Amino acid sequence: MKTIGLVGGMSWESSAAYYRDLNRGVQERLGGLSSPKLVLSCVDFAELTSLEDAQKWDQIGDLLADAARGVERAGADFVLLCTTTFHKVADQVAAAVEVPLVHLADVVAEAVKAQGVSTVGFLGTEVAMSDSFFRERMASHGLTVIVPDASHHQWLDDAIYHELVHGEVKTETRRTVVSLIDELWDAGAGGILLGCTELELLIKQADAEIPVFPCTTLHVDAALDRALA
Repeated sequence: MKTIGLVGGMSWESSAAYYRDLNRGVQERLGGLSSPKLVLSCVDFAELTSLEDAQKWDQIGDLLADAARGVERAGADFVLLCTTTFHKVADQVAAAVEVPLVHLADVVAEAVKAQGVSTVGFLGTEVAMSDSFFRERMASHGLTVIVPDASHHQWLDDAIYHELVHGEVKTETRRTVVSLIDELWDAGAGGILLGCTELELLIKQADAEIPVFPCTTLHVDAALDRALA
C-alpha cells in the first residue's frame, strides 16, 4: 500500500471528510482491520484566508508548498490538496515536490467524461467560481464549465465560510443551492460539480435531477485507486 499525503486545514471539516472517507474506503475494499497509510499536514485556515483576502497568492503557494514538502519528507508517495479553491496554486505546489500531485480537476474531468457529460455547472467559493483556474484545467480535457450568475457568488461564498466550514447545515441554504442547480441546468449544464468539499455536507444526488459530481469523493476514490494499485 502506498502512503497518501494530505495537505489540509482548508477547512478542518474538509480535512475530516478526506480522513474519514479514505479510512472507510480502505475498509470497504480490504476489510478486516485495514486502514490507509497516510500523512497529514494542516495549515492555519485563518492565515490562508487572510492572505486570500489580500490577494497574496504567491505567499499562499509558498505555505502550501512547504506543507507538501513536509508530507513528502514524512514518506508520502503522492500528494492531495484537500481543497478546491486553493488548487489555484496547485502548479506551484506540484513544482515543490518530487512525488506526484493528484490534481482534483483531472480526477473530476475523468468522472464527468465517463458519464458522457460535456458541459457541467460548477458550485464553489467566489474565488473558484470567478477565477478561471479550475475551468481552464477542465477545458484542457475538452469540457465546458459554467457557473451561476455573478450576483450569486458572494451569497454562496458566505454560506460556505459562515455555515458549512463550521459544520452548520441549513435547510434554507439547501433550497437556495438547489435553485442554483436548476438555473445551471436551464443554462445547459448536463451535470453539477460540487466544487467545495463542504458542499457535500449540504447537497446529495437526491437533491438534483441531473448528475451530481461530488469532487471530494471522487478525489478520495482516485487516491485509493493509486494507493492500492
